[in-house]
Amino acid sequence: MAKEIENPCISVCQLRGDLCVSCGRTKEDIKKWKRMKRPEKMAAVQRASVRLKALK
Repeated sequence: MAKEIENPCISVCQLRGDLCVSCGRTKEDIKKWKRMKRPEKMAAVQRASVRLKALK
């Protein structure tokens, strides 16, 4: 079985509009995380990483 994608949540939720500025995910990504398949999770983590870099 393929390795599970680790949830990027750091348990410091700080939502600003539709975005958590702690993990970089959108509300929609957070809501759907448990139902996402591996490729979707990989894409969500990549997008979150880009968002966090843009915030800094």
